[in-house]
Amino acid sequence: MPTLLRMPLRTLAHLSDLHLDLSPDSDASAQALLSAVQASRADHVVLTGDLTHQGSREEYRRFVDIFAPLLDTGRLTFIPGNHDRPGEDVGGAWMDGLKVRTVERPGVYFVCVDSTGEHNRNYFASHGELSLDTVERVEAALDAAPRDSLVAVLVHHHVLPLPEESFPERLATRMGWPHASELSLGAELVARVQGRCDLVLHGHRHQPCETVLDTAHGRPLRVFNAGSSTDLGRFRLFQHSDGRLLGEPQWCHSTQPERPRTAGHNVRPALQYLVTQLGMALF
Repeated sequence: MPTLLRMPLRTLAHLSDLHLDLSPDSDASAQALLSAVQASRADHVVLTGDLTHQGSREEYRRFVDIFAPLLDTGRLTFIPGNHDRPGEDVGGAWMDGLKVRTVERPGVYFVCVDSTGEHNRNYFASHGELSLDTVERVEAALDAAPRDSLVAVLVHHHVLPLPEESFPERLATRMGWPHASELSLGAELVARVQGRCDLVLHGHRHQPCETVLDTAHGRPLRVFNAGSSTDLGRFRLFQHSDGRLLGEPQWCHSTQPERPRTAGHNVRPALQYLVTQLGMALF
């Protein structure tokens, strides 16, 4: 009888929001994540933005130094987030001037989307930008996806509404200010990629979340927010073969304990943003 060829079992790790800020604590958390990724034997790693905290070249150099074992072997794909655009705007060059580009590796096909905009050069204007042209470019990129690959859309900002994580975010939502909102065309993007890809992976919000959307085509779409991998000290690991996800993703923990950085890195800027917005509204 003929021998059936089986596609190899592969793994994909999803990290986000490292916020490397040149502090020993930041470096230690990133190093611990790298060690956990290497121990997991992940075939490929995606990092969905906010690699740096203030968009400086020195912060980016630290990222490159720490994650060199993955970068040097072509096992890491990353996109910019809003924190990569202020300062020296290191994230502005990562997509070669494109809003959408594709990356293909054994068993996986990524549609990388730059959801940042020039307004993100302002540290407090953190909301994303998504145009109809970008959505259509994502659709065109999915047309070229191999049938036997796991297909994922990578974007930094959240595409669907998520619970607010702090009082400033709740107030901003009630006031209709943009920085706490999902992408304006996020739901449109999700509707257009349903049935055509397996995963939408993003970051931005620092608490992880998952949404599963069934489709009439029998290809469910799963939307995952990684949260801040350095804050959480963990990341998701997906198993896949022959273009299909296998089972549920597993959390992999680093040896570095969770660090309560969110308050220092999100709340104070958000409060300053609120003061600015209130001042504009009053005067």
